[in-house]
Amino acid sequence: MANAYKSHLKSGESLVTSYEATRAGFVSLALEKNKRATPMVEEAKALKINVAFVKKPKDLLDKKDIYPSLLTASGLSEKSINYLTDEDKKNAILNLIENFLEPAGGSFVEELIYRFLLTKGDTLGGIMRNVAGYLGEVKLSRALLSTLRVKGYNYYWFDSRSKIWVERQEDETGIEYFVKGFYWYNKVKRTLFYNIGLPLVGKNIDIVLIEGDVRLKKIKDITENEFVALGELKGGIDPAGADEHWKTANSALGRIREAFRKKTLTPKTIFIGAAIEKSMAQEIYHQLGTNMLDNAANLTIDEQLYSICTWLVDL
Repeated sequence: MANAYKSHLKSGESLVTSYEATRAGFVSLALEKNKRATPMVEEAKALKINVAFVKKPKDLLDKKDIYPSLLTASGLSEKSINYLTDEDKKNAILNLIENFLEPAGGSFVEELIYRFLLTKGDTLGGIMRNVAGYLGEVKLSRALLSTLRVKGYNYYWFDSRSKIWVERQEDETGIEYFVKGFYWYNKVKRTLFYNIGLPLVGKNIDIVLIEGDVRLKKIKDITENEFVALGELKGGIDPAGADEHWKTANSALGRIREAFRKKTLTPKTIFIGAAIEKSMAQEIYHQLGTNMLDNAANLTIDEQLYSICTWLVDL
């Protein structure tokens, strides 16, 4: 399977993300953001109902049942609250009341809700910074599932919720959101994991394909020569961050190659990205041509994604 990338790439230009794909990616992220914001908005509505009959801001100190929400409105994250004493928490709420709610006069309830949502919005921003990578993983999982089914392979997938391996089922609607690994067997046995730390490299690797059935093994107990392929997956769609994502991925791939080279081993390396600009596309294609990189694909182009999945499944 030498030069397998040539089955879906004709040049560096083939890798470049189109305007249409970028636009669709931003829309998808916006929809995901709204979906994840919904519980926060509903919390704000519930908070408003709970304080609707409070006469003055200082009376909020007596409503200990909504202290968590009052602390959020004070600007404290859920993590930071764990480090505070009861007295610290009361003082934070008192500061909120004296500095912001009392000056708002009769509109103090609205002020409280605005400040609650402001902190929740900051939390949402932190969540969304990781969502692009997660959605990239979801898309790759669905492509791998489809490829395995089309080929008629027997497989199991690792459920991130129950932490167990689940055998192929007839109805697998939506499971791509919970897949953290695959095991399949046909002529050979292969196990694939997402985002695991590799002691040999000293870093987390996005995609790790291993020879045999190693579902019950700890990563530290897997020998170096069992690793078949390792790769980087970058699901971010923003063109402004594309070059930086490639630099990070390229450095990671370099560390992988160097670590295995010291063991006189050469597992295959791959790159899959959603935002690929022209300059980085040329660099990626050059690495493919010099056998530095074994395969690559644009996550937004179905033909490339399914081609590299087929290649992975048959390695």
